[in-house]
Amino acid sequence: MRHLAASLVAVALLAAAPASAKPEGGPSFAGFLADLRRDAAARGVSDATFAAAFRDVKGPDSSVLARTKKQGEFSRPVWDYLVGAVTPGRIARGRARAQALAATLRGIESRYGVPESVVLAIWGVESDFGASAGTISTVKALATLAAAGHRGDLFRNELLDALQILQRGDITPAAMSGSWAGAMGQVQFLPSTYLGHAVDFDGDGRRDIWRDDADALASIAAYLKDLGWNPAVSWGYEVRLPDDFDLSRYAGDLSDFAARGVARADGGALPRSGKASLFLPGGRGGPVFLLTDNFEVIRGYNTSDSYALAVGHLADRLAGGPALAAPWPAAAPRLDGAGIKALQQGLAGKGFYQGEADGRAGPKLREAVRRYQIDAGLPADGYASPALLAHLRGR
Repeated sequence: MRHLAASLVAVALLAAAPASAKPEGGPSFAGFLADLRRDAAARGVSDATFAAAFRDVKGPDSSVLARTKKQGEFSRPVWDYLVGAVTPGRIARGRARAQALAATLRGIESRYGVPESVVLAIWGVESDFGASAGTISTVKALATLAAAGHRGDLFRNELLDALQILQRGDITPAAMSGSWAGAMGQVQFLPSTYLGHAVDFDGDGRRDIWRDDADALASIAAYLKDLGWNPAVSWGYEVRLPDDFDLSRYAGDLSDFAARGVARADGGALPRSGKASLFLPGGRGGPVFLLTDNFEVIRGYNTSDSYALAVGHLADRLAGGPALAAPWPAAAPRLDGAGIKALQQGLAGKGFYQGEADGRAGPKLREAVRRYQIDAGLPADGYASPALLAHLRGR
């Protein structure tokens, strides 16, 4: 990821490159590749595989570096993210793909216990059902991030895993493509996830998440199963709360929520068993959800609350469910990243929040906000709002 000057040292490392070629990466990048080659060899990656992988990688990709500064699912309000992720067009495309792949999807659900609507929803959010799987070279993207030391050794280890995939012959370097962050194919697996969870559903000897719909869909289902998907419950339910509902009791049995007057917004019955917790991503005035442990399973795929909510709601719509009943508070004031960071710091100063003040809302901040609200005698909706920050500063 650093901008590096040209060097002839890389020629020796990239054996497949012509002797007259002048790599653009520079001495630092060449040194990075030399160290990487030793570690790759220790994992069984041959010189030929290594050379083929880096034949067209002359140095870091500046466009990849620029993308590290922004991730939409963390920087946009949840309702803006959902508007972009759960569109009428995507719902229509997903239902058409479900019809075309009906037999395959039934077989996948039977084998892994994950509803086809959830598998389709992840496929839709990750790559628009395979139509937008990403065209960036995985090796180049990971090499750029790894050489810069972005997020420590994470991307270096992912790059070594990618080289192992190439060594196994599941895909060629030219076809191994995906996002700027090294997530690959129709399912946007990082190489480590691929090695641990991708499957060869059609039995052709390759786990092809780039070009094979059956392998891609089955790999999603296998991963969710491995993360702990419970076939007995949904990911969650949009619900309505009684006006006098005690938000401080926000977690418990589904049967207890039903006894306290919580009702599904679509009129269906809540399951009689299972654990759940309330999630009010827009505060008391917006949609309210009861989340099961399966919501956390989806967050295992991507840790963003907005992402998991988008997947869950898209799955419901693909299965014929209605749009959300309650409106989002889109016009209400909200905290930006700096405001979220200030709230994290303020809550940490009062002993309610532990961890990095990173300007990102998530379960840890939501829990800290609830604890503070309960302590202060406020409605415990867990929502990080400007009013809450003002209250914290004035207390």
